[in-house]
Amino acid sequence: MRTGLRFGALLLALAGCVTVPPQVGDSAPVSKDERQEEAYQKVLARFSGRDEVYKGFDTILFATATLQTEAFREARLHRQAHFKVLPPERVRENLAQEIAAAAGTHELFLGVYVYDYHYDDFDRPNSIWNVELVTPAGTVRPLSVERVGRADMEMRAYYPYTGVFWVGYRLRFPALFSNGALVIPANAEWVLLRLASTLGKAELRMQTR
Repeated sequence: MRTGLRFGALLLALAGCVTVPPQVGDSAPVSKDERQEEAYQKVLARFSGRDEVYKGFDTILFATATLQTEAFREARLHRQAHFKVLPPERVRENLAQEIAAAAGTHELFLGVYVYDYHYDDFDRPNSIWNVELVTPAGTVRPLSVERVGRADMEMRAYYPYTGVFWVGYRLRFPALFSNGALVIPANAEWVLLRLASTLGKAELRMQTR
């Protein structure tokens, strides 16, 4: 796996192409309704950002994150309802529950592929990674980092950028600075998730609206 990724990175570097995460195994689930699928992919792309870390031609990290805005939550829950044939009232209930649970925080889903499992330690207190949310108003560290687990078809149905060897995390950041100011101002158009270590730095830029 590592040799293949290294060779692929070399070919892309020589060709001057934009790198993309490796796709291994079965494709992620998709809606049979092409318009619904296209609409979801557009919303996902709008609120997601990605970056990679390399050491020479060795792959260190692929990472993609999605900001859990109300618009994205609604799109994700409608997609869930489509797959699982849930009634509209369940979508409304689930959306209200998610928003209530996330009150006072900004939540992100982070999917990562790390070539060496020793470096997949984002949820540990002594993690090698410094994780920060950067906004036009400043920078904050996470209140919590929760390991969701290895990517499966359920996860990939909503976050299709994850692959067989990826791991999902749920990150929560404060909504307010210590002085009471908004971490993400009302007029902010972007946020950036920074993952930095001695291995390198990834910066994942996402739209907020």
